[in-house]
Amino acid sequence: MITTRDGADRAEVDWWRSAVIYEVYPRSFADSTGNGVGDLRGLLERLPYIASLGVQGIWITPFQRSPQVDQGYDISDYCDVDPLFGTLADFDAVLAAAHTFGLRVLVDIVPNHASIQHPLFVRAVAAGPGSPERDMFHFADGVGDAAPNNWVSVFGGPAWNRVAPDSPDDHQWYLHLFSPAQPDWNWRNPAVVDYFDGVLRFWFDRGADGIRIDVAHGLFKAGGMSDAANVPTVIDGLRSNPLVTDQEPVHDVYRRWRLLADEYEPARLLVGEVNLEPERAARNTRSDELHQAFAFAFARLGWDGPDWAAVGTQLELARREHGSAPSWALENHDLVRTVTRFGGGARGSKRARAAMVALLGLPGSVYLYQGQELGLPEARIEEHERADPMWVHSGMGRDGARVPLPWTSGSDEVYGFSTGADVTPWLPTPPGWGAWSVENQESDPQSTLHLLRNAVSARGALLARGRVPADESVTWRHEINGLVVCDRASGLSVAIAMGDQPVPLPAGAMLFASDAVTDATLHPDTAVWLWREADGAPISADRPS
Repeated sequence: MITTRDGADRAEVDWWRSAVIYEVYPRSFADSTGNGVGDLRGLLERLPYIASLGVQGIWITPFQRSPQVDQGYDISDYCDVDPLFGTLADFDAVLAAAHTFGLRVLVDIVPNHASIQHPLFVRAVAAGPGSPERDMFHFADGVGDAAPNNWVSVFGGPAWNRVAPDSPDDHQWYLHLFSPAQPDWNWRNPAVVDYFDGVLRFWFDRGADGIRIDVAHGLFKAGGMSDAANVPTVIDGLRSNPLVTDQEPVHDVYRRWRLLADEYEPARLLVGEVNLEPERAARNTRSDELHQAFAFAFARLGWDGPDWAAVGTQLELARREHGSAPSWALENHDLVRTVTRFGGGARGSKRARAAMVALLGLPGSVYLYQGQELGLPEARIEEHERADPMWVHSGMGRDGARVPLPWTSGSDEVYGFSTGADVTPWLPTPPGWGAWSVENQESDPQSTLHLLRNAVSARGALLARGRVPADESVTWRHEINGLVVCDRASGLSVAIAMGDQPVPLPAGAMLFASDAVTDATLHPDTAVWLWREADGAPISADRPS
């Protein structure tokens, strides 16, 4: 057994390397107060359900104080709980209960931008041009009556707002790469670096097991604030402007944070939202920086075999160069649900099941988004009911993936999400939403919920018995018949039939499948795990490695 300085099992310390982590979007998870918005007490009451999935941790999206312009990603106090979600005591209760269930807890931190109601931004506006207070953010003089440069916001429109449009003396603008309510911090100011050291210590001291870092690749902007070479007509996140992302100084911040996280026992986990190409994203996970970065190039994929094999190969090459296994995901609160993205209807549902099983067969960690275990489709939200600021500014929205979870199959629009009577949820639930409810799926052994539990259990058994390591080399391939295969060095293969015709089952002993496999035939939209020998001959499914 490898032990740490306090004698802990190394496998326990490195739990994150193979963990399955469940993303909780609290405002849509469970409402304990009857106001139509989920909260921390609702999460506390539903923790037994999350534990029943077999996952190792939860990531909770922002619950800190916020005006809620961007559903919590505009933070006005990083070290308190917004009353909409509860209190710090409620967070402490969630943390304690989660640890009782063996679940780690990751807190979402938003270091790229704050809220216009953050006290430091309020002081900066009041202090005026040239003040040290304004140096905490990005303030700049305009060019005549125009913005300082041609940068655009991820949410659409210019990335600059006038501080005081009617002032005869204050002609400055402030930078907001997201909504105008979210001013960007100036990370070239050491005072900002020190401020966030304090934020991390606050949550780590409280017992949080780690943090998820929002927009981790965007903290630094290119010096000089020059115009972008091109103004995109279709905005692809921060990747639309290389001057606002992937700047070298960000690595110094993550080295600093890694040292801070390693001061704790056990060390705290650092997970980055790094929406870059695989090779660039992996540079953030070198041994002295972040522990993990989401495999965004994979998370955004459709149902396309060549793309899966190509991106999988890119991620493997990046892993070999920089040493950190991918953190796999196909859904989160910003992405269209896989059932819908993969075609919708019965076929989209089958493909989403196969994709979920495939991910759980890969080395590295897996992140699941609430409702993915139920096979929820993207919900259609009418224009007048949308709440996402991205919709307001750009005509694109994320509300369809954020609809409250259906817990029961009742006929009302709440479906067990809220304890209140005659409650209207903050986002409307579609008619018949209860068909996908936890209640319905608990009683159906063929449901997506049971499939997820069984797959997580099978994955855990393989790891516990030492049959597969948490991290290892892989080889991806796409065959002409639509079959995609990921061969792990240990002998486990993941095969997915992504074409329109049945294909022969690859050689090996089948361990797990997303749907029925008959007569050595893999039917379209089905994934399997197989054991193989190095020479291609199958081995027994119960043979120890």
